[in-house]
Amino acid sequence: MFKTIAIILVLAVVAILIYATTRPDTLHVQRSITIKAPPETIFPQIDTLGNWRQWSPYEKYDPAMKRTFEGPAGGQGAAYAWDGSSKVGAGRMEIIESAPSSKVVFKLDFMRPFEAHNTATFTLLPNADGTTVTWAMDGPAPYINKLMGIFFNMDEMIGKDFAAGLASLKTLTEAAGA
Repeated sequence: MFKTIAIILVLAVVAILIYATTRPDTLHVQRSITIKAPPETIFPQIDTLGNWRQWSPYEKYDPAMKRTFEGPAGGQGAAYAWDGSSKVGAGRMEIIESAPSSKVVFKLDFMRPFEAHNTATFTLLPNADGTTVTWAMDGPAPYINKLMGIFFNMDEMIGKDFAAGLASLKTLTEAAGA
């Protein structure tokens, strides 16, 4: 009986390991919100890295984390490194593209708890109700990420943070315009 259970367990583990190889090679997470403010009001909150403390969900997870700013305060070349609790880990982001009032692109490097190298993009599109702000993250999905993705829905885990951050950004910028 024990031998049968052991064989079944080994086969289950092998099946999971094989299934992981069929998962997508890339990660994409995206959330959007409409903010009743012009892009010119919203853009500095994203493009000026010191402003992130006011709306980023990750800042709320660990207000005591160590922060280091490099380069200009905002725009291309502005960089922000953090080192905090297990909830936020450690990493660095740098603005690699900044198009005033329309788009900010970040090179995003996580060092802890897992190493990952992604790109995050914020786009701001004016519309009749204000501005639609989209926060997206894209990157490679190495085998370990594919394996973890079987047990954890990365889109839901990261997406809830993006949604919370966008909601805070909405509250902040709509209050500034009132």
